[in-house]
Amino acid sequence: MVTNSVSDKAKIGKNVKIWNFAYVGDNVEIGDNVKIGSLSHIDYDVKIDENTMIEGLVYIPPLSRIGKNVFIGPAATLTNDPYPPSGQLVGITIEDGAIIGANAVIKAGLTVGKNSVVGMGAVVTKDVLENTVVAGNPAKEKYSREEYDKKQKNWRDLKI
Repeated sequence: MVTNSVSDKAKIGKNVKIWNFAYVGDNVEIGDNVKIGSLSHIDYDVKIDENTMIEGLVYIPPLSRIGKNVFIGPAATLTNDPYPPSGQLVGITIEDGAIIGANAVIKAGLTVGKNSVVGMGAVVTKDVLENTVVAGNPAKEKYSREEYDKKQKNWRDLKI
């Protein structure tokens, strides 16, 4: 029984985990220690660097570049045509250390900067500066990554 589809033209690094019913297209390069969740679709000519986690139901379009230590939450959608169906596709760049929340949508051709955070459900229509947290529809700057990290630490320290 086939549970996922990985192109024989894909280059897969060491210790990569690809969960059930995922698709990895032609000429994809996946670095070491990457996890790709169930039902995710990694289209052709995509590069994903090491230690990145892509949750289930994520779509990554052709020509996209994903950096090191990136987290992409469940059902996030990166788009590939800013004016569909123009037929002129362009990828998205997500730089090192970025976090993309669940159900976020990112417009084709944009860059999500280093160590930035895109909140869950955000609709990103312009580049996200590094070390910035954006949220909403359309996504707008909310606070710094430093403040996000403090909020995350406080949450982890809670005794639930």
